[in-house]
Amino acid sequence: MSKVRADKMKDKFLLLQQQLQNMEKMEALPSRSLAQCQLIKLTDIAMESLETLDKFEALTARFVRFNDVLLQKVFRLIDEIDFDHSGTVRDRINRAEKKGLIDDAREFMEIRELRNSIANEYQPEALNTIFPQVVGYTPVLLQIAGNIRRYCKQYNQ
Repeated sequence: MSKVRADKMKDKFLLLQQQLQNMEKMEALPSRSLAQCQLIKLTDIAMESLETLDKFEALTARFVRFNDVLLQKVFRLIDEIDFDHSGTVRDRINRAEKKGLIDDAREFMEIRELRNSIANEYQPEALNTIFPQVVGYTPVLLQIAGNIRRYCKQYNQ
């Protein structure tokens, strides 16, 4: 390996360490919001108090950001380190499944579609559908962070 290429790989490993540290810090936020929202009855959330609505809004915002960090930054960087071609988002998700970063590519695509619905939905009635899904899928995203840490241990050897 040439010195230039070795330096680029070294930079990618340093960036991965930073991304993993950022991911760990970010995990605490959806985890905290999930714990708060799990104490709330999931019926007719949109009509609940503004305080309840704020808790679910915080969870959905953190869910979206955490999903984006995993897919757009961490999965992409791992692909670069593994010399995998970038391709489409679906390609990246399928490779993540093959590497064991995610358990089920189809489930992650559902999470991705939910993420997109959150970004485009303003109807209060729709929130009653979105919030329970976010509560259900947030533990999946948190588990993926653990899978990523286990996978990245191979780079320390």
